[in-house]
Parts: sequence; C-alpha cells; structure tokens
Amino acid sequence: MNYLERLLEGVEVEWKKLGEITEYEQPTKYRVKSTNYNDEYITPVLTAGKTFILGYTDETNGIYNAAKDPVIIFDDFTTANKWVDFDFKVKSSAMKLITSKDESKVLLRYVYHWLNTVPSGLVEGDHKRQWISNYSRKKCPIPPLEIQQEIVGILDSFTELTAELTAELTAELTAREKQYTYYREELFSFDENEVEWKTLGDVGEFIRGKRFVKKDMISKGIPCIHYGEMYTHYGVSAEKSKSFVTKELVEDKKLRIADNNDVVIVAAGETIEDLGKGTAWLGEGGVVIHDACFIFKSSLNPKYIAHFTRTRQFHNQIRTHIRTGKISSINARGLEKTIIPIPPLEEQERIVSTLDKFDTLTTSLSEGLPKEIELREKQYEYYRDSLLNFPKLEIV
Repeated sequence: MNYLERLLEGVEVEWKKLGEITEYEQPTKYRVKSTNYNDEYITPVLTAGKTFILGYTDETNGIYNAAKDPVIIFDDFTTANKWVDFDFKVKSSAMKLITSKDESKVLLRYVYHWLNTVPSGLVEGDHKRQWISNYSRKKCPIPPLEIQQEIVGILDSFTELTAELTAELTAELTAREKQYTYYREELFSFDENEVEWKTLGDVGEFIRGKRFVKKDMISKGIPCIHYGEMYTHYGVSAEKSKSFVTKELVEDKKLRIADNNDVVIVAAGETIEDLGKGTAWLGEGGVVIHDACFIFKSSLNPKYIAHFTRTRQFHNQIRTHIRTGKISSINARGLEKTIIPIPPLEEQERIVSTLDKFDTLTTSLSEGLPKEIELREKQYEYYRDSLLNFPKLEIV
C-alpha cells in the first residue's frame, strides 16, 4: 500500500454543498475608480479572464485585504479559479469571490484545490448565474481537518516546485537572451575602416512576394511562408515550411518563390520591433512567399543577413522608413537604404557560427520551458485527482 492509499484509507467523508461551507461575494465596493495604472504603484488591479492583473493603482481606499484573508476568485465567463493572497482592487464587476465560512472545519485552500478538479458545467445562459447555477449547489467532499491539511500540504508542495522551476528556467532564459543580444550587437560592431559598408540595395535585390490568404494554406503541397508565421514560427533559418499551397494556386496566381540561400524578410505586422526580421531559407527546394514579405537575394551569407536583421543597428535604421498604423509596414526602398558591414565571407561564417550556438541554446531553453512546466502541472494534477477522488456516496 502506497502513501496516498494509507493516507486516505478508512477516511470518513461528508459531502456538503459549496454554498454551505463557503461565503460568496461580488466585490463591487472594492472597484478601482482611477484608470491611471502604473507599474510603480503598489496595489494590483484584478480583472476577470486571462489578463487577471490589469495594472497597478495608487488608490489607497477600498482595498480588499486578501493578504490577511485569502480568497478564491472566479468570473462569469470562465471557471479558471485563482487563489489570491495579496491585497487588491477590482476592475470588473464580473469578478466573484469565495471565502471560507469556518476555517476550523473546512480549509479554503482545500476547497481551492478541489474546485480545480470540477468540470466547468457551464451552459448557454449560465454566465450571469455562476454562483447559483454552477458553484453553490456542487457538493464538495469534506474529510477530517487533519486530512485536509495533509492534502493541502502535498498539493502546495507541487505548486511551489512548479513555481520555483518556472522562475529558475525563466531567469536562465532571460540571461541567455541577454547574452545572445550582447554578442550579436558586438559581432556586428566594426570600426569604420575595418570593413566595407554598403547598403542592402547595393549588395542585393528585394523582391516582394505575392498575395495568398490563410484559407489557401494546406498541410501538403508546395512549401509556403505566410507573413504571420514569421512572428510565431520562424527563426534565423529554416529548411522546411510549416504550411503549403497547391501547385495550381502557385501557377494561377504566379506566386513568387524564394530559392535556397535567399532571405525572407517580413515587411508588415502589428509589432514594429519585429518588423524586418529575416529568415534564411536553406530548404532544398523553393518556398512561396506572402506579399507582406520580401525575398532578398545576394552573394552574402544568408544567415549573416538574418542575424543582422535582429540587431539594434538594423532596426534603428529602418525605423525611420516604417509606416505606422493598425498594421505597420516598410517598403523595399526603405530596406534598400539600410547600411550593413560586409566583412570577408570567412568572417561572416565565423560570426554566423558563433551566433548560431547562442540561438540554439536560447531556442532549446524557450522550447523546453513550457514542456517542463506542462510536465510539472500534469504531475500536480495526477496527485490532486488521486487525493480528492473520494467515493461519491451522493451523485450531484
């Protein structure tokens, strides 16, 4: 018999409605009045939904004192319960609070862990009646207080381990990204007379892609790159595409194709900071390019160009040529005017080799972080569900 089985063996459980063991409140009296949020202020402003912490306020009146008496927060639109043990102000009237009626009988932290096992149960029309229709009548298993404390201790330890791991990996990733950025800027910093300096228009040719839409994209066919994927999927280089289009579409619309060793440069998007980033296409065949991207053809090392498009030196130059709006963009003339240092090909290869190592390390960390966190969360969920899986003597 393992530890969990011994812990729960013979435990008597009483099933009670959540409305009987907890208090419910819609904290409208704690709503923030100011919209002047600033990260330098102390008190967080909480809102319903994924955003959660909307900002920070300098208001000192009407603060909910959750640091003294923690609460469980939920809203009208989701069942993503959150544990809050810090003082706060409220933005959304959709926010609801659950507090304990009697901590000597039922621990609120125990209730929180149990709530995370409950399916949402929301149906159309329930949104304004979350407490009545979805929470208060649900029956919660109530073991003796000492068992509740033991369960909470075990589950909190998993939560703390996940938080510690996330913090450590995030700090490591941040440090690697800073190191990568530092060396990238340094490696492209040449003295004026040390290398040739030319514009991209002098050393290569920009060719705008042709328009196709997302519904044209399929899972197999001719490789293609949509401009939106440049922000979410592609890095310094790529040998395979995420998406494809049909051969017929390429021929009918005379779509334009980047060849091996060309650089694909994104020329439109919502994020100015990422505008102009390039990806060296190293695939054996060509790849169709969206009209919000340019194909850059030159005799330079394509990854040298791709790394250069991620420097402050590059972005400081193109910033003056970017047209801003809901979608910001840059044309070929703006890109052609960008001045780039041109060392010998051997030096270009050395720079690429060095930066590729940083890129590989940073990418592996950024990809590994969510996977490791997901693994820890699944471990927590396994123990949570095992510890709270009491025999249901009453069917709710």
